[in-house]
Amino acid sequence: MIKRDLYLNQLRGFIDKPLIKVITGIRRSGKSVILKLLKEELLVR
Repeated sequence: MIKRDLYLNQLRGFIDKPLIKVITGIRRSGKSVILKLLKEELLVR
């Protein structure tokens, strides 16, 4: 997995906010991987 710090930093700003987050992109662009990386980061907290 490639850690996408830019995208993770953008997502961190929306954590604990009452907004619906939608991650879009073309197929096989890493959307699920970004969510898995974010999940791992949140579990460590």
